[in-house]
Amino acid sequence: MANRGPSYGLSREVQQKIDRQYDPELEQVLVRWILAQCGSDGAVTQPAPGRDGFQQWLKDGTVLCRLINSLHPRGQAPVAKIQASAMAFKQMEQISQFLQAAERYGIAATDIFQTVDLWEGKNMACVQRTLMNLGSLAVAKGDGLFVGDPNWFPKKSQENRRVFSEDKLKEGQSVIGLQMGTNRGASQAGMTGYGMPRQIL
Repeated sequence: MANRGPSYGLSREVQQKIDRQYDPELEQVLVRWILAQCGSDGAVTQPAPGRDGFQQWLKDGTVLCRLINSLHPRGQAPVAKIQASAMAFKQMEQISQFLQAAERYGIAATDIFQTVDLWEGKNMACVQRTLMNLGSLAVAKGDGLFVGDPNWFPKKSQENRRVFSEDKLKEGQSVIGLQMGTNRGASQAGMTGYGMPRQIL
């Protein structure tokens, strides 16, 4: 965590709960994917294992920008200038450029982490979820730009539109659905109303 002091009380409990959501196995999958996706030019190297190593690897934004650029055809890269910098402002700006490009790529705004989640290491589990959603979306697009094993990510649901003819739609209106009950089997025929005395004949 960059310039933040230790948390106490309720803040500490909340931070510990967030930290427990971090998945070391997902970290390994994401590292393998990012290295496969961006590793052809040798600009992206293997990070140190663990949450802190993963955070330091992504913190300056260069790896993330290379990743999002690799998911676009040549000449259409959303981040034009990728530059390693030790200045905090430049690092946060590159992370922000990645987040904007990811949203344009198709990631929902609710699935995107905030810049401070990564830069300060406050919520690395959210960073993992964003990258996992990005991988799933890249696989689902099927444009040939995804590199790696498609089974690393959960499959996104795709639209499967059904078209019925007018005759079929009219046929469906004449069928009694089972949710409405059935006219066969046990029924309440012959039952007496509540409160009436029993009729013994």
